[in-house]
Amino acid sequence: MSSYQEKLSLLSEMIAFAQIDGEVHEREYSFLSVVATQLKVDVTDFERLFVHKAEKMVIKSEHQRIMQFYRLALLMHADGVLHENEQIAIRELGVNMGLSPFAMRSVLAEMEKSPSGLIDPDILIALFRAQHN
Repeated sequence: MSSYQEKLSLLSEMIAFAQIDGEVHEREYSFLSVVATQLKVDVTDFERLFVHKAEKMVIKSEHQRIMQFYRLALLMHADGVLHENEQIAIRELGVNMGLSPFAMRSVLAEMEKSPSGLIDPDILIALFRAQHN
């Protein structure tokens, strides 16, 4: 992640995604807070994103787009409830990021099979690379 503005854009997108079902669940908020901390985003700036969206920035690196998709998928599972709107939105976001629908479907299926909902990073990347061949 190269700039602070890009980090705000990623978080803003995640917050909007969390709000799709009409509320941000406590576990979703906690997850977003952890991501903000990992990205070294100031707490005040993080809180402000719930009221004012950051400017949307295009993620250029495929690796970063894959990681953002995975963050969104983890966020989708954070509250323990898979809403239909979230499932539709994550696919639309992934396609808009230029990711393979087949790879996204594979990632989501692997996450559902996993007891923790987590996927090994190497498997995540392999699922997307398999679509390049």
